[in-house]
Amino acid sequence: MNYWSKSDKKIFFAFVAALLFCQSYGSLFAQSPLGTATLDKATLEEVVKYAIRNQPAIQQSVIDERITENNIKNRLADWYPQINFNYNLQHNFIVQTSIIGGNPVKLGVKNLSAGQLTVSQAIFNRDILLARRTQNDVRLQSSQLTASNKTDLAVDVSKAFYDVLTTKQQIDVSNEDIVRLERSLKDAQNQYKAGVADKIDYKRALISLNNTKAARKSNEEVLTGKVEYLKSLMGYPKEQELSLQYDTLQLEQEIFLDTLQNADYTERIDYQLLSTHKRLLEYNFQYTKWSYLPTVAANGAYNLNFQNNQFLDLYSKIFPNSFLVLTLSLPIYQGGKRKINTNTAEWQLKRINLDIKRLQLNVNAEYVRALGNYKGSLINLLTQKENRDLAKEVYDIIQLQYRSGIKTYLEVITSETDLRLARINYYNALYQVLSNKIDVQRALGQLNY
Repeated sequence: MNYWSKSDKKIFFAFVAALLFCQSYGSLFAQSPLGTATLDKATLEEVVKYAIRNQPAIQQSVIDERITENNIKNRLADWYPQINFNYNLQHNFIVQTSIIGGNPVKLGVKNLSAGQLTVSQAIFNRDILLARRTQNDVRLQSSQLTASNKTDLAVDVSKAFYDVLTTKQQIDVSNEDIVRLERSLKDAQNQYKAGVADKIDYKRALISLNNTKAARKSNEEVLTGKVEYLKSLMGYPKEQELSLQYDTLQLEQEIFLDTLQNADYTERIDYQLLSTHKRLLEYNFQYTKWSYLPTVAANGAYNLNFQNNQFLDLYSKIFPNSFLVLTLSLPIYQGGKRKINTNTAEWQLKRINLDIKRLQLNVNAEYVRALGNYKGSLINLLTQKENRDLAKEVYDIIQLQYRSGIKTYLEVITSETDLRLARINYYNALYQVLSNKIDVQRALGQLNY
């Protein structure tokens, strides 16, 4: 016997479907809570993009853009008619008395009520006119500030990324050296036990191994701080692990850039900001000149007036009135304030022109300095790469000669030290070149986000 009607079944299945949807929706958010997104094997490009999305400073800049947009709309709203309604209810305990023809006469009634509908329209107002003419440049300035903050963040994140890689490479070099030194220590220990060599070789190998382990431990501690700094720049969750992905061969191919380029300051975001600011100051200069013009506005009102000595009969009779007013307001003398404001605006324009000129000089000096650092670090990298290859070749030869009894263990230790330093110097030079390349690109205005 079926106790369920068709409508009951529909309601039941709809309820089950809604319950399953809510459960899946909740589990989705439980798996990916807001603000806890992580990166798996993050490349430099992914790290920069993540930082731009999650860094609070950038999010604040985006919010500032929205606030600016609302402020513009708020100022432009004054161009529209302003409509208001007022209502009041008044009871006079003592009606006003006036002397007319030598006789006291009461004017008015005990109970008053009025409703007023007003409309005002600005015809000419320099504040509103300024807001209308500057709205596009104000928006542009806000977006340029965000772009400038993104560029600064991208530079800082990239350098921090390379700094982390430098330390990681030093740790990797130490790990490889430790494996090699442990093998050498074992060989020296076996030779000492066999009576072929004295214990000096064994102790030298142990000293070198201990120094390498200490250097690795030190770099591991330093790496922790550098990773946390990178996380802070990215807005990355501190409790989540950040695993960086990089290819040394790929990085080696990215070290080169065109050194024959000329610095064009107009490509720089800071110049674009100054240009926008200059246009706004020009508008402000024009605004101060408009202070000599009158303000014109139209106002109208329709009043509903009710008067009666009996409160219950107050709204039994109406006495309406209405009016339209055209107001022209012209300040004649303000103690020289308008002239002072005009002079101030003119000096601000002259000052911004000097800011632009100073930027032109600084951009050229910054580019030449960055380019010089890049070229110097590139030459150092090529030298360190050659030294690394030579040190590896020398080490292999001395290792074979030592096992053949031709070289002493001291020479093996020396060649190992040279190889370790050569490899560390090479990686340091590689990431220094990449860091200096970023400075050159920034000076050229090629880093735009």
